[in-house]
Amino acid sequence: MAGYKPVAIQTYPILGEKITQDTLYWNNYKVNVGDNEGGGICVYANFSSICYTLYALTENCTRKIIFLLFKCTDLRSFRAVHTVDFTADKYHVVSGADDYTVKLWDIPNSKEILTFKEHSDYVRCGCASKLNPDLFITGSYDHTVKMFDARTNTSVLSVEHGQPVESVLLFPSGGLLVSAGGRYVKVWDMLKGGQLLVSLKNHHKTVTCLCLSSSGQRLLSGSLDRKVKVYSTTSYKVVHSFDYAASILSLALAHEDETIVVGMTNGILSVKHRKSEAKKESIPRRRRPAYRTFIKGKNYMKQRDDILINRPAKKHLELYDRDLKHFRISKALDRVLDPTCTIKTPEITVSIIKELNRRGVLANALAGRDEKEISHVLNFLIRHLSQPRFAPVLINAAEIIIDIYLPVIGQSPVVDKSFATSRTCRKEIDYQRELLETLGMMDMLFATMRRKEGTSVLEHTSDGFPENKKIES
Repeated sequence: MAGYKPVAIQTYPILGEKITQDTLYWNNYKVNVGDNEGGGICVYANFSSICYTLYALTENCTRKIIFLLFKCTDLRSFRAVHTVDFTADKYHVVSGADDYTVKLWDIPNSKEILTFKEHSDYVRCGCASKLNPDLFITGSYDHTVKMFDARTNTSVLSVEHGQPVESVLLFPSGGLLVSAGGRYVKVWDMLKGGQLLVSLKNHHKTVTCLCLSSSGQRLLSGSLDRKVKVYSTTSYKVVHSFDYAASILSLALAHEDETIVVGMTNGILSVKHRKSEAKKESIPRRRRPAYRTFIKGKNYMKQRDDILINRPAKKHLELYDRDLKHFRISKALDRVLDPTCTIKTPEITVSIIKELNRRGVLANALAGRDEKEISHVLNFLIRHLSQPRFAPVLINAAEIIIDIYLPVIGQSPVVDKSFATSRTCRKEIDYQRELLETLGMMDMLFATMRRKEGTSVLEHTSDGFPENKKIES
């Protein structure tokens, strides 16, 4: 028994999933808060750059309320206002409304300074330059994105997005502009007069919001297809993707990307916090003096001819390894069928099933189970049977279960329901049938192409003898 070898847990990589540094970084965001903002849909979310506090705006609010040093200033507009932003000097505010106007407000005097009427449809988004207090950008449902200069009282640049513009974003350097509308996210070079650099089409529905990481190396976009895409600003390729329960309307990142906030159409404001990368400093455990310390003294030094024999570290077995070591096969299988194990680490469950099958005792471990125990086995098989990485092991286990419990089908409604309503298995069978049909069609096309490439004709040479020549298609 002393020479028992623990079960080697085989790794089953997910097919098609590529583990990159971005995948590891963005997977560190975990859901901490999911709050319903009074039943209203969060149409705008942003973080304060001073105190890093989250500010959310719901659809119930139709006025712009600006808080500055505990003094509340109410700047009223006759139509619904959908965008507002501070200029670089923090003394002015830019707004865009459904009356097709873009206005510049003076906060200390609570007065309107300028009004621009160059858009022909609703102004739904905008942002101000962080470098120049006179420059700001707006996007409208008239498919245009315009840059305004407060010193000229008119727009100085206009680009055609091609779709109703839902969001605009200006890079911190002021040289690149990002616009979102329809299914497209477009990047423009402002230093070259609004030249289009790249057009991204990675969403299936309308893109509603944009956000930039604190380093400026990652661009985030949220869409009605319930996904948040993360792009690299060097290659403009998707490096990661988040899935949410409902369509996304607003998106924001906190300082140093510590928190990501998403507002959805179901009224839920999702807040995800990133785990700290700093490891906790482990306090060194004080070791007790060894036996030789009591024999030869605390300050004894090893001599030249002395041979030091270290005691080998004791290996602790997992609970399922202890059960297998003592031939408790049914108990070992029950341990790995626990929901905490099957959900977090299904590869451990599959490895134990594979080991039991290798020993030839899998049928004994599955037999003699009551209604509750066999339902746990069936639920695990139904959940993971269609995954190609687990299929070779689980198909064999499913066949053994059918052979053992087929005579008693009809005696338990719970087990009968698991056997009868395995939709996953039916979908997998249909999927495999379609794949075989597609494979047959591809084989036929390849065979036809080879036949055309290898077609030969019989021609007569000048000597009168026939010659077989190959015609390349």
